[in-house]
Amino acid sequence: MKKMLVVGVSLLILAAFFGAMAMSFSFGSPKMTDMDDYFLRNGQEQTGSNNECTAVVFDFRGFDTLGESTVLFCAIVGAALMFRKMQGGEEYEDE
Repeated sequence: MKKMLVVGVSLLILAAFFGAMAMSFSFGSPKMTDMDDYFLRNGQEQTGSNNECTAVVFDFRGFDTLGESTVLFCAIVGAALMFRKMQGGEEYEDE
């Protein structure tokens, strides 16, 4: 019984902490920065894209997106290699 009480109080304290953290952020009203203004003023002219999100992700941050895609591809290939079926004559290495 005492263990359940400790777990319950701990969960309550944890929930209160995360609730207070969530309430302290200003969701829906981010601060405007110089970079935001730059992207909004020059995005369509420099990239030719009508969608500002697409312009930022694929044109202004293209190398970052390429790097993330490369990491994702390597993770998928690694997982596929781990779960592949063994061919005839191959053995597991259990050293």
